[in-house]
Amino acid sequence: MTPTLWPQVLARWLKVPGSAHAVKVALAASLLIGLVYVGCVVILDVLAAGRLVATVDARLYERLADARAGHPFARTGDDDDAAPVFIWLAQAPGGPVALSPGAPRLSAADGIAAAAGRPVTIRLSGGSFRVASVRSNAGLLVVGQSLAEQGRIEAILRSGVILAAPVLFLAVFASALIIGLRALAPVQRSRQRQLEFTADASHELRTPLSVISAETGIALRAERSIADYQATLGRIQNETKRLRSIVEDLLWLARFDSAPPQPNSEALDLTAVARECADRFSAVAHAGSFTISVEEPGAAAGPASISAPAEWISRLVGVLVDNACRYAGEAGRVRISVSPRGNRVCLAVEDSGPGLSAEQKERLFDRFHRSTGGGGGAGLGLAIADSIASSTGGQWRIGKSALGGALFEISWRRVAPS
Repeated sequence: MTPTLWPQVLARWLKVPGSAHAVKVALAASLLIGLVYVGCVVILDVLAAGRLVATVDARLYERLADARAGHPFARTGDDDDAAPVFIWLAQAPGGPVALSPGAPRLSAADGIAAAAGRPVTIRLSGGSFRVASVRSNAGLLVVGQSLAEQGRIEAILRSGVILAAPVLFLAVFASALIIGLRALAPVQRSRQRQLEFTADASHELRTPLSVISAETGIALRAERSIADYQATLGRIQNETKRLRSIVEDLLWLARFDSAPPQPNSEALDLTAVARECADRFSAVAHAGSFTISVEEPGAAAGPASISAPAEWISRLVGVLVDNACRYAGEAGRVRISVSPRGNRVCLAVEDSGPGLSAEQKERLFDRFHRSTGGGGGAGLGLAIADSIASSTGGQWRIGKSALGGALFEISWRRVAPS
């Protein structure tokens, strides 16, 4: 990415809701990683310096061993690439005398420091030197090696970690920001849906209240006949029922959201529930001029029993059938089928309505969301059905029905009948 594109990308990120908080978190994470990085670099620098100096000390000990064996001038370096090891002889009362060609001058004070019994680092005219000593018959033999090469290696290592620091900081910041924005996306979607839910709930509750207020206002404005008053009260009663239904559905969902009740472990015949639901909606089918049919499993398939509360499953099936009846259309069909499949039992509700698009499937179980503009209802039925399904271990499959409309299929684990 070119440098000119970074401001555009950053500006686009900052437009995302909550991005400012993500930037703060990314900065905090980058600073924390930066502090850890600096601490690790300091520790590694100390260890590397100690390792390099230890290598020099090992060479010095080798020279001292040669000196003890009586061969102090045997070697000045292990190979062509190694720094030379210089040898001095310190004899009282004179100062140390260089025994190796090219050795820098060693003062009496430096000789005393070298006689400490362990390798030490001193400053000479040629830079920093590591020196060690040993007593011999001729006097105090001092060996030393320049630390210039070790200093150069340390400088290269420091330059590398310094150059890597901004790259690491930017990488950590970008990674933390991307992760933060991605982690924030579900929260923002949930927040947006919550706002939409509040707006939709307010609209759904305000509509019947507005109708009731208007009806009572008209009725109180002037004297009317008994029939007019009865008609007004009838409309008020219908809106009150609608309002009560919405409130009860909201209370049901709130109870499932806060503390989902544990379902009772009782065997339930799913075929019997399907028959009972079809009977309940037979009058609706007759009034809407469409048919409801139930397809039951054959005797060879065995019982279609699941473990769930009868009230919950009856409500779930009722929601699916009611939804299918709303969209089946005149002279349409609604089909309820129960079919055992291996260790599971499937219940499918199909209709001959307009069906569902891919966009509608994404928000199918959102509260107050309707798949189409028609059909009526408050848009809470499928949300309730989804809550019941998740609480009873049901698995959804949404697709296109052979009747031409939508297919809602849900399956549960199969149990033996009680």
